[in-house]
Amino acid sequence: MVVSSVFKDKEFIPKKYTCEGQDVNPELVISNIPEGAKTIAIICDDPDAPIGTFVHWVLWNYPVSGPSVKIPEALPKVEKLQNGAMQGYNDFGKVGYNGPCPPKGHGVHHYHFKIYAVNTLIELKGKVTKKELEKALSGRILAQAEIVGLYERK
Repeated sequence: MVVSSVFKDKEFIPKKYTCEGQDVNPELVISNIPEGAKTIAIICDDPDAPIGTFVHWVLWNYPVSGPSVKIPEALPKVEKLQNGAMQGYNDFGKVGYNGPCPPKGHGVHHYHFKIYAVNTLIELKGKVTKKELEKALSGRILAQAEIVGLYERK
């Protein structure tokens, strides 16, 4: 199960976490992590983008030390975090999280924060994208959860 302290599932994401605000990742709390999980991976994407699914965040190897973990707000936009977690490249061509920024007047977009409990460290090098992470996760996911946030620019 995954929850955010700043928006509920299928509710609007506050402006602070978008391109119209500070553009920092929201806090996420992941609970009921199964025994045997070593790390958490996160993929956030927007299937409503006019050019096809648009990736906003790729993170993996976030350490697990019990049945729950908190991903803090405003992680640094660097490839390797102090705790060993790694962040890849989003479809803005940047490392880390970049928030919702749908085209003005395009309607409400849905931002899927997909959380994976993983049974091992994932070894990836280079300019890692969603595609490489998904391939590396194959057969290593113990559980998964999702929270969907909404955003619209008028």
